[in-house]
Amino acid sequence: MKPKVYVETTVVSYLFGRPSRDVIVAAHQQITDEWWRTKRESFELFASQLVLRESQAGDKEMAQKRVLALEDTQLLEVTEEALTLAERLISQGPLPRNAVEDAMHIAVAVVNGLDYLITWNCKHIANAKMRDRIGQVCRSLGYEPVTLCTPEELLED
Repeated sequence: MKPKVYVETTVVSYLFGRPSRDVIVAAHQQITDEWWRTKRESFELFASQLVLRESQAGDKEMAQKRVLALEDTQLLEVTEEALTLAERLISQGPLPRNAVEDAMHIAVAVVNGLDYLITWNCKHIANAKMRDRIGQVCRSLGYEPVTLCTPEELLED
């Protein structure tokens, strides 16, 4: 059975973004491309209606490519259960009030029992300082937390 991965919006955005002059962003784009080409087949891919909606924003040509990339993913619904967990992730402090969408991504992945959530959002999601607190909130509601990571962390065999 393949591990289950939630693909957060920043991953498809980096996959189809215009090449960046910023060295770090350019490296993330290259890593994302490598993961997408060489590793994604090793995982069962998931996204949510939220990822789809966010991917449709911006430049129409790039949005079309992002949405097309999501055709290989199973789309998960944002349920009441996920909304409750997202609210707790904010009210109990791991995530700030301005990170509602980030909390939703985490919550959808957690309530669906996924193994990984891949993202380049290292401010609110793949953040070493927040992981333990996010995990504590998830466990307090009876959920096993998802592993929050970047595509780079899933490049190894």
